Amino acid sequence: MTRVKSSSGRHFALTVAAIAVFVVVAVIGVSALRGAGASSDGDGRQIETIPVAATPVRYEDQTRIQAYFPGLITARRQSALGFPAGGQIAEIQVDVGDRVEMGQPLARLDTRALNAQLQAARADIRVAQAQSDLADVTLNRQQSLVERGHVSGQSLDEAQASYDAAVARIQSAQAVRDTLDVQIELATLSAPFAGVITDRSFDEGASVGAGAPVLTLVESAALELRVGLPSDDASRLSVGEVYDVELNSGERLSVTLRAITQVIETRERTVSAVFDVPASAPVSSGSVARLVLDHTLSERGFWASAGALSEGRRGMWSIYALAPSGDYFVLEPLPVEILHSEGDRVYLRGAVEDGQHVLTAGVHRVAPGQPVRPVSEG
Repeated sequence: MTRVKSSSGRHFALTVAAIAVFVVVAVIGVSALRGAGASSDGDGRQIETIPVAATPVRYEDQTRIQAYFPGLITARRQSALGFPAGGQIAEIQVDVGDRVEMGQPLARLDTRALNAQLQAARADIRVAQAQSDLADVTLNRQQSLVERGHVSGQSLDEAQASYDAAVARIQSAQAVRDTLDVQIELATLSAPFAGVITDRSFDEGASVGAGAPVLTLVESAALELRVGLPSDDASRLSVGEVYDVELNSGERLSVTLRAITQVIETRERTVSAVFDVPASAPVSSGSVARLVLDHTLSERGFWASAGALSEGRRGMWSIYALAPSGDYFVLEPLPVEILHSEGDRVYLRGAVEDGQHVLTAGVHRVAPGQPVRPVSEG
């Protein structure tokens, strides 16, 4: 019995010793892990630090930037089409969204009254022609009688006047006929150029006045971009040269400068530049595009990530700099001024020293004075 108790005691002691060893190892492991994310201060105390992405500041005396100038892509030609004379619409052959070719009939007025007037004008021409023929015969007869001395010269003059009046009546009737022909022709509304119907203001049976817009036609094959530029920027452009524009989708395409107005508009204080847009461009009339021009910004500053900025006091901006503090760094917000923004980066100047490391992102996760360690220092 004594031997059994002694064996059990030894087994219990070994178990307790194993547990103690495990606890000691675990404590050492946890301490090591904590030490990897901590630094010590001057008194040897451990300071918890968090990893942050940082990069050194590199100042430049000047830099190349891209300036963007918004403009509107429009059709080179756009017309509100109407009839030159009023009347009742007999037929409209197109609707909104239809693509039409140059010369294609689009709408027609009721021309029954005009056709009747045309028939009357043609009859007047025949009557005037008959009167002219009779006057011509009479004039020839009077000339023969005058030569024989049978009638006076007065009779010949009257015959000549009758003939001249008959000829004038023919010309008048022909003018009326030609006018009616033109009116009937203009009663058919045709496309002055190829394009797309964008508006339809009336339907069949409606009575319209002279010049009232019935259809709106926008040229689709030829698009242009109009951009307002400061006079200094406009003076650097060359007609016939190709420039880049950026669409709202982020896609870029090339356009050719066609003309510059050379006149500063009073309200916008800009000069208008007109660019031809390629027919193959994936844009439509009414789209917004931005002209991209390269510039040299002659200001001393440095580039930083836009995500490194934080809003400071009184509408100012600040950037977090890494200030050394013993074996670690603390975050110090420094005021900066934005000289230019371009995509996801900004060109800054402020109270940041050349070569000083600044935070590149994650400003929402940190606070001023927070101990940090840089993940990478480039």
